Amino acid sequence: MPISVIIVPCLADNYAYLIKCEETGHTSVVDVPDADPISYMLTKLGWKLNTILITHHHSDHIDGVDKLRKLTGAKVIGARSDAYRLPALDIPVVSGDIIKIGSHHSEILDTPGHTIGHISYYFRNAKKIFTGDSLMSLGCGRLFEGTHKVMWETLKTFLELPADTMVYSGHEYSNSNAKFAISVDPSNQRLKERYKEIQNLLKNGKYTVPTSLELEFLINPFLRSAQPEFKNKLNMGQKTDEEVFKFLRTQKDNF
Repeated sequence: MPISVIIVPCLADNYAYLIKCEETGHTSVVDVPDADPISYMLTKLGWKLNTILITHHHSDHIDGVDKLRKLTGAKVIGARSDAYRLPALDIPVVSGDIIKIGSHHSEILDTPGHTIGHISYYFRNAKKIFTGDSLMSLGCGRLFEGTHKVMWETLKTFLELPADTMVYSGHEYSNSNAKFAISVDPSNQRLKERYKEIQNLLKNGKYTVPTSLELEFLINPFLRSAQPEFKNKLNMGQKTDEEVFKFLRTQKDNF
């Protein structure tokens, strides 16, 4: 049986994700920026929340956790290494751990860079990954704690996943990310097409997530840091992959 994913917009541009195992009814939510819209959606759908999955400690991802826990009795899962700055964890996890969401399994991936303790939730069989602020549509998270080397290693983790994996990220940043991507890759026709798609989706009140890794491999400049053709476009053909990524991330920080 499949898993259902419901996108719940929160705050100005955050996304939370309700995940339901259709076989067992077990329901999880990835990140809780605000408890109220998530609680409202659970009531509307008639779903009972069992677990809360935290990607990282930033307030716009955890501020609603304690309220939602009190409302639902859900167990909270998050990185053991970050437990000191997360809401109280019922189930602390480390990279490589497997958690069960009903009859489905999610692998914990260590994806630092945006923050040191950032993790992602990878449902291999369902071909879905919930990446928080590590990998985003056409982008990656700003480096608040990690180094460029650390974030590049994280992006290499995503590059190794199957291309048909769907990426659910923590913010609606696709439009601004696409503008930057075009500035460094103006001849990428698929990128320009995707930019128009994004504009149309947003104009019609729709979400630009999830996106596929297959598409991101073609248009996300950060994921393309190791591609010789792209390096040459940037006149960085002799630079290391990490140096190219550092250049791109620095450019985006000042874009």
